[in-house]
Amino acid sequence: MDKLLKIMQELREKCPWDQQQTPMSLTKYAIEEAYEVEAAIRQGDINEIRNELGDLLLQVVFQSQMFSEQGAFNFQDVVEAISEKLIRRHPHVFQADQFNTLTPEQVSELWKQIKQQEKQGKPQSRLDEIKHGPALLQAQEIQANVAKVGFDFETVEDAYEKLEEELDEFKQALKNQNIDEIQEEFGDCLFSLVNVGRKLAISSETSLLSTIHKFRSRFAFIEDQAQKQQRTLEDMTLSEMDELWNQAKRQLKLGEKTHAAQHESLEE
Repeated sequence: MDKLLKIMQELREKCPWDQQQTPMSLTKYAIEEAYEVEAAIRQGDINEIRNELGDLLLQVVFQSQMFSEQGAFNFQDVVEAISEKLIRRHPHVFQADQFNTLTPEQVSELWKQIKQQEKQGKPQSRLDEIKHGPALLQAQEIQANVAKVGFDFETVEDAYEKLEEELDEFKQALKNQNIDEIQEEFGDCLFSLVNVGRKLAISSETSLLSTIHKFRSRFAFIEDQAQKQQRTLEDMTLSEMDELWNQAKRQLKLGEKTHAAQHESLEE
């Protein structure tokens, strides 16, 4: 571990890119690396899992180094903080003589009780229970949470009307050419669209992941066809790529229908 910490310190002293980074500029990389870890574990490639865990660890070390330079805390302080938390939240392990054998469900409940005790005296909101995570999922969970106390549109149509209102404001922001206003209104549009999906019992996260998968598959088809023609994508016109895109749509849909038919025949 000391080796990695020394490497990080030297990078901050000598590498222009590393010197330029701030805690905020690095947050997107931490998110990306967490997703890469999840993907590697799902794929089951041990070498890839090891490498991606290393990349995620680097983000912790990098952030710790920057805060150390500010005199706030260092990596060892981070290790001490999580160590103390784990001990504090596992009294059934580290003070086992005070507890009978607990079931996993009882351990989970004990963990929640200890978390609540830690929060006593701090300002609390019902939204505090919503974990930070993928933005679409977080938005949907926040909306579902406040809906429980009646802060919600009555119908899907009402939610869609709000979406149209936000889209009009986004169009106006584009006309004004104010980047801060554009970003704010774009976020409002996304939040409102997620809300429409929630009212329809649609998971925005799942829907977008499905679309991403579809796009990847279709674009891979374009790349494959270009390779068969001994051409590069850079050499192709937009019209040519559009034609291949439409071919991909037709072919992939046909493949989906064939797969569905085979699945049905197996169930008969």
